[in-house]
Amino acid sequence: MRARLAALLLAAGPAWACEAPVCQVDPQSLALTQLIDFEGLGGVMGPGKPVPDVLALPGARFGKHFAGQRLGQAGNFDTVTGAATAPLTLLAGPKRQTKSLVYVSGNTILNGFGADLFPSRTAQGEGALAIQFDTPQPALAFDIRGGEAGTATLHFLAPTGATIARLTLGGIGEGPVAFVRGGGQSDISGLVITNEDPQGIAIDNVRFGQPLELG
Repeated sequence: MRARLAALLLAAGPAWACEAPVCQVDPQSLALTQLIDFEGLGGVMGPGKPVPDVLALPGARFGKHFAGQRLGQAGNFDTVTGAATAPLTLLAGPKRQTKSLVYVSGNTILNGFGADLFPSRTAQGEGALAIQFDTPQPALAFDIRGGEAGTATLHFLAPTGATIARLTLGGIGEGPVAFVRGGGQSDISGLVITNEDPQGIAIDNVRFGQPLELG
C-alpha cells in the first residue's frame, strides 16, 4: 500500500514533485478533504477567548509544543527547542501562555500567547502553536493571519517525535501556505509553528486529510 501511495503522489503532478523531506507548494494545487476553521467556538475580539487546555477538534488537536521539547523565549517570542519524545504527546503550555480564539474581520482565528502572558498585547500572536493530527498526513495547509514581513519557523514531526523537517518562511504576510511530504510518505503527525514577526501571527483554516486525487 505504501508503494502504491508513493506512486500515486509522484504521478499527481507538480504539487507532489517534492524531493526534499517537506516542500512548500501552491495552496491551490492541493485538494485536501478536511477543514478546521475555528468557527462556532465562541471567539471574541482581541485579546480573544483564552483556551487554557489542549483544543480537541475533529481530526486534530491544538496546543503549544510536544513533550520532550523545551519552551523558551527570544525577546517576547516563544522558542521551542529539543527533541520530542515518543509517543508524540501534545502539551497545552504554561498558564496564560497558551492560546486564544479571536474574532476579527468576521472570522475566528487561533492565536498563540508568548512569555508576556495573556492578555498582554505584547504577548498576542508571539506564542508557539502546535498541531497534532489524529492520523499521519501526506500534506497540509493553513492560513497565516497577521504577518508584517517577519519570519515563521515550521517544525514537522513524525509519530515517534522524530524531526521530519524544519522550514523557515521569510517575509510572511496574510494568506495561505501549503506543504507536502517528500517521497510520497504519509507520516506528518505534528507541527510546531513559531514566529518572529513584528506583530506576531495567528492561524486559520487548517486543511489536511487524504487529497481528493488519492480518493
